[in-house]
Amino acid sequence: MPTYGYRCTKCGHQFEVFQRMSDEPIQTCPNCEGKVTKMLYPNGVVFKGSGYYSTDYKSSGSAASSNGSGSSTESKTESKPETKPESKSDSSD
Repeated sequence: MPTYGYRCTKCGHQFEVFQRMSDEPIQTCPNCEGKVTKMLYPNGVVFKGSGYYSTDYKSSGSAASSNGSGSSTESKTESKPETKPESKSDSSD
């Protein structure tokens, strides 16, 4: 059974209740009989197993491919011209 969190709008009391998904949500606070609102808990989802690839997740610094083919793993390098330091000749004439 899932855990649902509630917060009273009148007194600020927060509590959690184990309820079935088919149960009616709680309407009143057990402390002051005020109106309660359901709290939302953020959850991250991570898929694990042999059916998922590391390219399916956003990685920091590089773009992941959405097509899932092996060609996305090839690294692309930009060719930069080599800069040579200018040689200064001491001309003592």
